[in-house]
Amino acid sequence: MYKRVLLKLSGEALSSKDSNLDPAILKELAQELKKVQETGVELAIVVGGGNFIRGKQIQDMGMNRAQADYMGMLGTVINALAVQNALENEGVDTRVQTAVKMQEVAEPFILRRALRHLEKGRVVIFGAGTGHPFFSTDTTAALRASEIDADVILMAKNGVDGVYDSDPKKNPDAKKFDRLTYLDVLNKDLQVMDATAISMCKDNDIDLVVFNMNEKGNIEKAVKGEVAGTTISKD
Repeated sequence: MYKRVLLKLSGEALSSKDSNLDPAILKELAQELKKVQETGVELAIVVGGGNFIRGKQIQDMGMNRAQADYMGMLGTVINALAVQNALENEGVDTRVQTAVKMQEVAEPFILRRALRHLEKGRVVIFGAGTGHPFFSTDTTAALRASEIDADVILMAKNGVDGVYDSDPKKNPDAKKFDRLTYLDVLNKDLQVMDATAISMCKDNDIDLVVFNMNEKGNIEKAVKGEVAGTTISKD
């Protein structure tokens, strides 16, 4: 079992066809994360904002990319607060830290404070990305995992159970990989994370586990190293 993990959640994983934020999904997620916390694992979370806005899509509509990315950062904060509320409804002590200062809403990201929260058993949720445009929340996950010295990044995918050589939703013959190196990912141009995030994970020797979060209990299994996904490592 890992001691300290960073869970990467997509914004879309919190949504349904009827709502950008689905209360039932949030409740089920919080209940599963509570079980993870009760194992004694130190848990940090980076959440995306794609259920509200994607900076790249807004840029394609003619908006300045930096401005669009800042809008996306605000979407991640909305999701972080939603996850915090769901966890606290289950009795889990949490803290939200944001890379863009908004003290009335959440703590600013301060590494030593984040580490102290983790040591005290609190779940720390990182919002607002890196605080800078042109960087994805995948890169945020790699950066925060490196900063807090996480053992692994758990990349929870919405309905996909690992890394394939092509899109399994489009190609029924797509081949799933059980293990890969970061060089494999870069050389094969596998769309797991953006290249900046992959390089950061490789340089800091952080394992990445890609798995399907839609199967109940899979987050806990991933924390215990028992999930049927794809593990990516330096060697």
